[in-house]
Amino acid sequence: MKRYVILISGRGSNMEAILAADLPGRCAAVVSNRPGAAGLAYAAARGVATAVVDHKAHADRAAFDAALAAEIDRHAPDLVVLAGFMRVLGDDFVRRYDGRLVNIHPSLLPSFPGLHTHAAALAAGVKLHGATVHFVTPSLDCGPIIIQGAVPVLAGDTADVLAARVLAQEHVIYPQAVRWFLEGRLRLANGCVRLDGDATAPGALVAPTG
Repeated sequence: MKRYVILISGRGSNMEAILAADLPGRCAAVVSNRPGAAGLAYAAARGVATAVVDHKAHADRAAFDAALAAEIDRHAPDLVVLAGFMRVLGDDFVRRYDGRLVNIHPSLLPSFPGLHTHAAALAAGVKLHGATVHFVTPSLDCGPIIIQGAVPVLAGDTADVLAARVLAQEHVIYPQAVRWFLEGRLRLANGCVRLDGDATAPGALVAPTG
C-alpha cells in the first residue's frame, strides 16, 4: 500500500476531500506550516498523524525547507500532496520530490498563475474557469498537468461566487489525481504525464455541467 503526506496551511478543504475519498493508500501524515491550522484537528480526528513545521521558527526559506523535508521523509511517503499549502518551496526541495509532488491551482493553467485567479478570470472576461492538478516543478504553477476541472463563468459572478464553484470542482479532481497515483496509473516521465501507460495521454478534463 502506497503512502502519502498532505501539506496544508489552513482549513484544508482539499485535504478533507482526499481523506474522505477512500483512496487505495494510506495518509501517513498531515503537516502544516501554521500551528493553528484548522485542518490539523480534522486530520487528527480521523486518526491521521499530524505535525507542524512552523516557517516562522526558521531563519530563511532554505532552513524551513530542510526542516519540512526531514519531517516528510520521516513518514517515507510515495507522494507529497500540497493542499492549500501557502508557502513557496525552493528549487532543491521541489527536485527532492521530483515526480511525486503534486499541487492544485485554482485556474485552468497556464492561464492565471499566481494569486487572485478568480478576479483575474472575471477581469479577462473568460467564459470557462476552473482548477488544475499538476506535478510541481521549480517554475511556479508551470508543472505538467494531470487533470483539470472546468466550470462556466456566469453573468453576475463575483470572485467569491466563482471561487466557490471552482472549489467544488477541486474536491472532485484532486482525489481523482491522487487515486491514479496510488493505483500506479500515473507517473511523470521525462517531464510528461503518463496515465494508464499511454505515452500520449496529456491528462484529463472534467467538463462543466452547466
